[in-house]
Amino acid sequence: MLAALLALEALAMIAVLVVLLVDLATLRPDSYASAVALVVIAAIAAIWLCAVTLAFWRGRAWSRAGAFTWQVIQVAVAIGAFQGAFAQPGIGWAILLPSLLGVVLLLTRSVIQHTRRA
Repeated sequence: MLAALLALEALAMIAVLVVLLVDLATLRPDSYASAVALVVIAAIAAIWLCAVTLAFWRGRAWSRAGAFTWQVIQVAVAIGAFQGAFAQPGIGWAILLPSLLGVVLLLTRSVIQHTRRA
């Protein structure tokens, strides 16, 4: 179940990257440097998340730490989505709930045993 959740999160991050690339190509940002930096950061995150997902699928021990780190990052983003002048609670919940599920799954005995094999 955790492998499927990580795969869905990786696909979502790839979708975010595609949207950012399309926006960069079709819209005029206030700052090209910031827009390009955001695209680069999103690309690094997507690649890293794909690597973590693949490593977890293979049972690599380090993948649990990478997956946990990603869940913490998503919780921070979700909290940000609940706050401020441009708050988007729907997006916040859509990010927060899978992240909490991921943390719970990462602490289960079966996931720990799966990642101890390699």
